[in-house]
Amino acid sequence: MPKATWNGVTIAESNNCVVIEGNQYFPREAVKQEYLQESSSHTTCPWKGLASYYSLEVDGQVNKDAAWYYPEPKDAAKQIKDYIAFWHGVKVEV
Repeated sequence: MPKATWNGVTIAESNNCVVIEGNQYFPREAVKQEYLQESSSHTTCPWKGLASYYSLEVDGQVNKDAAWYYPEPKDAAKQIKDYIAFWHGVKVEV
């Protein structure tokens, strides 16, 4: 089962991930919301759309913009609506 961990804590775990461009996108309900902090950061992907970010906070440590999601993905990426992916040192095991 895919699992995302950072700073010794499991952030997300699910058998219902979607893989795009080598990234595991976890269903929102599989992500422990207490570790997510809204970020004002955004990037744009030509085929997925506008990405929004979360920073992670675990035991007082913050990993800025370590999670991203597409609130309104383009049609080509509609399968990742309500899914969250991780990077910036977050370990994702399959």
